[in-house]
Amino acid sequence: MAADLRHLRFPLSASRGRRYPEPDHPYRNAFQRDRDRIIHTRAFRRLENKTQVFTPGLSDHFRNRLTHTIEVAQIARTVAGVLGLDEDLTESLALAHDIGHPPFAHAGEEALDRCMRSFGERFDHNLHALRIVESFERRYAAFPGLNLTFEVREGIVKHSRDLEPGGAAELAEYLPGLRPPLEAQLIDPADEIAYNTADLDDACGAGLIETGEIAGAVDCFARFLRPARARYPEADERVVFHEALRALFDWLVSSLIEGTRARAEEAGAADHEEVRRHPRRLASFTEEGREAIRALKAFLKERVYDSPELIAERQRSQQMIRRLFDYYLHDTNRLPEPYRSQAARQPPQRVACDYIAGMTDPFFKRTYRTVFG
Repeated sequence: MAADLRHLRFPLSASRGRRYPEPDHPYRNAFQRDRDRIIHTRAFRRLENKTQVFTPGLSDHFRNRLTHTIEVAQIARTVAGVLGLDEDLTESLALAHDIGHPPFAHAGEEALDRCMRSFGERFDHNLHALRIVESFERRYAAFPGLNLTFEVREGIVKHSRDLEPGGAAELAEYLPGLRPPLEAQLIDPADEIAYNTADLDDACGAGLIETGEIAGAVDCFARFLRPARARYPEADERVVFHEALRALFDWLVSSLIEGTRARAEEAGAADHEEVRRHPRRLASFTEEGREAIRALKAFLKERVYDSPELIAERQRSQQMIRRLFDYYLHDTNRLPEPYRSQAARQPPQRVACDYIAGMTDPFFKRTYRTVFG
């Protein structure tokens, strides 16, 4: 196997540290402590009851935000280990990458964003995740939030996009114009591997698509289905599907490893600082892998995400979010504490948005029924 990218590993000694200084722990380094702090948050536990794509009404076996997060962490840590990068930093970022998601998956995020746009503001789950770890989680007497290292906080807001200079003032400290460490750059492609393969699995389980239909539309899946059928001619079709899906999964992970290694070698970056200054991100699939991801996304959008069943469900959840948002916006005394007190110091739309964004799907539905009957 070609040489790893250990020279591009982010060195713990180069960390900009925590906002509030703390003594070192006797047997856990700073990134390991960040990982553990994230795992013990309420926001992380709430992911268990937040929809990934499919609501649990159809089956008990669908992914939720928590199981999806675990899958992303497994992929990202594996890739980081093969490339010689910091696995603890990578894992911390993977575990935190979705804690800012509201109820009802991307439909919920779109609904809250539309609510906030009418006030000239936005809702973004990455920025909401930063606010969670900076202030909403109150578990320590010495400081607000989790007091995570700079690199984990930076990775939360930059794992899927770069920040441009002159942007939002609250993000000015996170080195706009520079790329995040290579560990943070791995999170978004690892996320793509996780949700594309998982959504195929869950959609098949829901009866929305069939194995042959996927193979007919997505060449990269057909490539692995044919040998699986030939090797196991007597096996159940569902088992053969899993054989092909597992091979596709492994191939995509390998594509991310090889693509990242090739782009880093092409860039000639000497260390983690040159990773930051490089004009584009170095974490990447191979060209074949990128084409496979594009094909998977196109198929899933047409046959799954835009299916009548999911569109109807998405529209219902968005209407409910808008209605509950307006309910709290028009009278912030209806909010529970501490949100009611916060509404005296912050714009009411922001407080109403924060309260709804923190809800799980079941809690939202219970609240909605209590309010509207």
